[in-house]
Amino acid sequence: MEMRETKLGLTKEEVLERKEKGKINIVDEKTVKSNWEIISGNIFTLFNLYNFIIAIALMSVGAYSNLAFMLIIILNICIGSFQEIHAKNMVAKLSVLTVSKVDVIRDGIKTSIGVDEVVLDDVTILNMGNQICSDSVVIDGKIEVNESLLTGESDTIIKMPGDKLFSGSYVISGNCYARVEKVGKDNLAAEITLKSKKHKGINSELVKSMRKVTKITSYIIIPVGLLLFLEAYFFRGELIKSSVVSTSAALLGMLPKGLVLLISISLATGVIKLAKRKVLVQDLYSVETLAHVDTLCLDKTGTITEGKMQVSNVEKFNEEIMPISIDQALSAFVNEMGDNNGTFQALKDYFKGNNKFEVDYKNSFSSERKWSSISFKNIGSIIVGAPEKLMAKSDFEMKENMIESQKQGKRVLLVGFSKDIVEDVLPNIEVVAAVELSDPLRKNAREMLGFFKGEGVTVKVISGDNPITVSSIARQAGLEDYESYIDLSTIENDDEIIDIVDKYSIFARVSPNQKSLLVQALQSKGHTVAMTGDGVNDVIALRQADCSITLPEASDVAKQVSQIVLLNSDFGVLKDVLMEGRRVVNNITNVARIFFIKTLYSVMLSILNIITFTAFPFIPIQITLIDLVIEGYTSFFISFEPNGKQIKESFLKSVLKNSFPYALVIIINIITLYFLAPALNIEVPQMTTIMYCMIGFTSILAVIRVCRPFNKMRIFLCTTTAIGFFVAAFLFKNILHLSNLGIQEFTVILSMATLSTILILIKNYLIRSK
Repeated sequence: MEMRETKLGLTKEEVLERKEKGKINIVDEKTVKSNWEIISGNIFTLFNLYNFIIAIALMSVGAYSNLAFMLIIILNICIGSFQEIHAKNMVAKLSVLTVSKVDVIRDGIKTSIGVDEVVLDDVTILNMGNQICSDSVVIDGKIEVNESLLTGESDTIIKMPGDKLFSGSYVISGNCYARVEKVGKDNLAAEITLKSKKHKGINSELVKSMRKVTKITSYIIIPVGLLLFLEAYFFRGELIKSSVVSTSAALLGMLPKGLVLLISISLATGVIKLAKRKVLVQDLYSVETLAHVDTLCLDKTGTITEGKMQVSNVEKFNEEIMPISIDQALSAFVNEMGDNNGTFQALKDYFKGNNKFEVDYKNSFSSERKWSSISFKNIGSIIVGAPEKLMAKSDFEMKENMIESQKQGKRVLLVGFSKDIVEDVLPNIEVVAAVELSDPLRKNAREMLGFFKGEGVTVKVISGDNPITVSSIARQAGLEDYESYIDLSTIENDDEIIDIVDKYSIFARVSPNQKSLLVQALQSKGHTVAMTGDGVNDVIALRQADCSITLPEASDVAKQVSQIVLLNSDFGVLKDVLMEGRRVVNNITNVARIFFIKTLYSVMLSILNIITFTAFPFIPIQITLIDLVIEGYTSFFISFEPNGKQIKESFLKSVLKNSFPYALVIIINIITLYFLAPALNIEVPQMTTIMYCMIGFTSILAVIRVCRPFNKMRIFLCTTTAIGFFVAAFLFKNILHLSNLGIQEFTVILSMATLSTILILIKNYLIRSK
């Protein structure tokens, strides 16, 4: 029965029958938000909840003219939803290029289908690098699998005919035929695929900072709002309408409306721009994360080199001890081994004979073992592997030309022979040949490494290859610390990694578990780490890294766990991703001070009003004009400007440090007016108008600061912001409830504007002099 299954698989009729019964590998899970989920996610936020409550309160007292701020909220929802849906659709189109496939046998023919087309009892063909999509049983062949996504352990497990395979695990080496035993919700695929595909939680300083602000605002806004209303209505005896309106204005000022939206728009715009450069961003916030990266871990093969191995030379020794020629032996070896990694593909391209012999035992290659072998009946065993592994079991010593080849960046493999059957332990052998392989350097490798060095990003090269070979490749690629290398197979305890991770730039002979430990060690030293990789052995490290990057031809599981997929296989575009992330973080950090000025002075002024039993002097529609003309208008345009400066300060610390002086100047002006107005016989309406003009003027000073250094567009923004605010305040003074001002009031505004400018200039001077 198993032989028929291996050769024929299911028939078309059997496949249709199983599909009709629902025995197909489809899991009803949503890995992507629907349009409605995106829209509702933009509507039902804590910020929006506060704004909706304030709007309801204003409507209940008939203050409809003060509801203009809701236009901003609605606009925020519409723009945010549109941008997210657009980005989702763009990603969905690109994701088709990386859909996981599986090879199956149907009607005796090998065919490639989507994992969601697999049906019960399908016979799948599994090779190195494939993720197992359904719980199955091995019916022919031998493989080694890694079940780390299930168990968290990176040890490889040998699977023979009759052994169970679990969905979510992946093939380290070998190949086999397996019959699907469970599909859809009945197997572990649903849970494991979600674990491997799911994002690692939002790793965004911008979002975390806004959540902190939201949390702090939540503690302030409710008690302050209640106290302001109670004082106005019960203690000062104001009408309920004026009490609600003034309280609403205070609370609206505390909410930095639009900043969260601006972050989302900037990131989504970055994703769309990168998509045009053939970069698939599977996690929106990974663009920002890469901007914070200070350490980049590169895999040598396929990153610095093209990953296109080819045999450049074969040197033979002691061929007479074998019953067949070395060419025949290696031809039979590659025909029977069936591995599909780059090294074996290069061997297969070179040793093209059709030699086949009966196999007694086979050991597939694994990165832990670093050798593979096939024992042929009545011939002996052929072993291919790393020089240090085979030399340890022979009296062979590397020749000068081989060492020179390694220094030139070429990989050297040794071919061993034993008359005995080689099982899991390598016996004493005779080395009969050395195979030299070359892997061309990527054309832009030197430019890429130079760029990251110039941007303050430390590059660490991590490879399973020989340290001399890796060092040579790094030297050719322009890595200055190419002589700073270590062979991790020589360390006695993995605990030593944390002590050496900052000492070396190149880590060779690295095991899969050590890759992850290297990333962890770097993170424990305070580094933000990006990791590139494309093989199954990179998966654990990719999951551990702050930002994971891979290629479209990478193994299924590597693509699933990576946040960024370079669809054109060009690591040179990483500089575009880095610059796009920096653009978002730097510009948002720059303009956020404008939003937080209003938040800070609204909180301080509200507390001052509560202490002094005075009314909050402004109304919601006045706050809305500041939101639109000063905050939104300038910030929107500046957020899209290129800005590739290195990020040296945390978002919240920078924003609060830069916005607090402006908020403090506004409070000083307001307190001064409270004392000055009675002495100059300035009425309350005129005093409020002066206060409002000073808020606008001081905020415009912040806009000017944000726009430095000036260019034509920024000068235009500053000019139109200043003119737009004061012209709007004059033209719509009745709607804004502003009063006409006389010469005395204009004199006060001019004096206070001069004082405010001096105070801000002093602040800027003190900051520069530090």
